[in-house]
Amino acid sequence: MPQIGWLEILAIVIVAILVLGPKEFPVALKKIGSYFGKLKNTISNFQKEINSVTEHVDIKEDLDNQKEIKNSNNKKNNE
Repeated sequence: MPQIGWLEILAIVIVAILVLGPKEFPVALKKIGSYFGKLKNTISNFQKEINSVTEHVDIKEDLDNQKEIKNSNNKKNNE
């Protein structure tokens, strides 16, 4: 993943101020921050859902394994 240094950020800010103007620049920054916040929340919710589903699958697999162990122990005891 490419790294962005301070010089590149400064160049982007200067170009944005020249293009948008000093009055619109803070409004644009606020909108961009809002979009990034929404994106961060969406990604966080997605990760929580994925963790929940995988945890549920892991629990089901553990229960299945326990049943198999009990069945194999019962077969050994019956022999």
